[in-house]
Amino acid sequence: MESAESDRMGSAAKRPDPEASEALRKKQTLLLARTRLLDQMQACQNPRYREMMENALADLEKLLAQCH
Repeated sequence: MESAESDRMGSAAKRPDPEASEALRKKQTLLLARTRLLDQMQACQNPRYREMMENALADLEKLLAQCH
């Protein structure tokens, strides 16, 4: 009986709190968006569109810096 209770307590301690889970999910989403944007920038030939993507990349970098 004590073993089952200690297992439950141990697994509860291993679960991240909801705020940490949300922060991790947000960071992963931003990193994925950044990767996608960088891929698009490599293929871009239109200078105006490239400038727009560079601005978006700068915004993503700011958001990622806030996640740390």
